[in-house]
Amino acid sequence: MADTLRRLTNTSSFSVLQDKLESWHKDYHVISCDQNLNRCCELIEITAKIQGQLFAILNLTAAEGGHYAGVDTLKTRLLPWLGSCFSMARPSVSDDTSLQLIQDSAEKDRKIRELSASHENDLQKLETQLCSAQLQLESVRAELLDAQKELDETKSKSTTTFLATEDEILQLKADLRSAHEQVDIYKRKLEALDDYERQIRLLRDEVSYLSTEKAMLQERLVRSRSPSPLSRHSRSSSPGRSESPTRAQLTNSSRHARLVSRFNDLYAVERLDAQALLRRYISDLEMVQRIIFIAVVESFKTAKLAYRQFKLRVRKTLSTSHFGPESLEDAAVDYIVRNLDLYDVQTSVNDVINAMNVNPRISFPPEVDFVLISSLIREACRVAFAMQTLDPPLDLGFATDGELYNDIKYRRSYDSEFTAPLVMYHVWPALMEGNTVIVKGEAVTRSGALWSRSRSRSSSTSPVRSRSLSPTRSLVSHYNIK
Repeated sequence: MADTLRRLTNTSSFSVLQDKLESWHKDYHVISCDQNLNRCCELIEITAKIQGQLFAILNLTAAEGGHYAGVDTLKTRLLPWLGSCFSMARPSVSDDTSLQLIQDSAEKDRKIRELSASHENDLQKLETQLCSAQLQLESVRAELLDAQKELDETKSKSTTTFLATEDEILQLKADLRSAHEQVDIYKRKLEALDDYERQIRLLRDEVSYLSTEKAMLQERLVRSRSPSPLSRHSRSSSPGRSESPTRAQLTNSSRHARLVSRFNDLYAVERLDAQALLRRYISDLEMVQRIIFIAVVESFKTAKLAYRQFKLRVRKTLSTSHFGPESLEDAAVDYIVRNLDLYDVQTSVNDVINAMNVNPRISFPPEVDFVLISSLIREACRVAFAMQTLDPPLDLGFATDGELYNDIKYRRSYDSEFTAPLVMYHVWPALMEGNTVIVKGEAVTRSGALWSRSRSRSSSTSPVRSRSLSPTRSLVSHYNIK
């Protein structure tokens, strides 16, 4: 019996019966009469199944109690209940109540007929509206067909005109292509001419170096053949440079040529790489070129300062133990040339980036940093530091926006206005040896450069701002290199 009772409990038959009863109560006024009868029969079937299981449990319980256990309960509760279920119920409805029910039924039938008639009228109205809408749709379709025909006619008429315009465009594109090819040819010729000039300068430097070395060797040979106390006295009393050149002096010409070539590589390789990298974050090409120019100029400034400090430390270190034939200055320069790898280039790179961060004349997206072009800055610092060991040292030419364009010092960029006399901004600085231009820079010349420069100066009223305080600095059209 316990297993049967447990199965009845696990099946949750009464819960299912209650759920179906509540669902029927909710849908009673919505579903049809046949559906209501079907649900009632379904509930009766479920009730009969539950009663059958309960009777089985009752039988098993009575069998477990023996022959006499539970007899009083069956007599007092089960048998009277079964008798009441099978007894015939007496009619409890009077004649008046039956008449009232018939009247209510007739009234409900009348209302149902009225609702049916109203529903049919609504259906007829809807059908009429549907017919009118279909007629309007047909008229719209006819208008659409007429418009399509007019459009086809317009297309056919414009085909001839379009073909003629297309021929003109093709001709203009061919002319533009030929013009670009000529410009490329001229650029290649100009670059070849610059290469020739640079090679001529290098050859002249080599000839000068060889002539100097020859003169020194001849003078040494003469002195070695005819030594005299007077000459020894004059050599020992001269406070200038020593007669035997140091390694830095002997390699000055070759280092000069190598550093000039490295400076040209910065322009041709590292500059273009940095420009391509910045264009991913800045769409304005002018601002990208300004950033690169300022980075190179700041690199030279920082490297020159680092060279002076490094040279002072070397002189201080060598002053206590220097007894060579060369002067202390030459010994310090020679030591720096031999130990260029001791230059702390990373500190200079950080100083350059900090200087660019507080420069209000260039802008940069706040989500990135100038560390993005640290490779260009590092190489520029190394080249600038090594150029300070030359005799004479190499440096960048002074540049300022709005200056008069100098054909000896710069060459115009491809997008310049070749009739404009003033420099709008600089793309690459010029390399100078004293007052002599070693490598030309690149500048952009446009009309109205001086006016835009004065306007930007008058509108700039705030001092230098930190990058952390204003990460979205506005784009300005000029900067000055001091």
